[in-house]
Amino acid sequence: MAEHPPQQVELELRRLEQRIDDLVTTVLQLKEENRALRQRQDAFASERATLLQKNEQVRARVEAMIGRLRTLEQGA
Repeated sequence: MAEHPPQQVELELRRLEQRIDDLVTTVLQLKEENRALRQRQDAFASERATLLQKNEQVRARVEAMIGRLRTLEQGA
């Protein structure tokens, strides 16, 4: 194994340290992005559930109106 001059070793260590710092920064950014995306996903799921419930309520009301109209039609 060849020996490396101390300056070269020091330079390589600084490069590795910078690379590790960059990776840590990237990991932290990805964690924050992931947290935000999960929060948005939860909000969308909640909104979807609310919309489905409202849709079901409207469907029931429309069916009730149709039933009343048919009753009126048969009575006429």
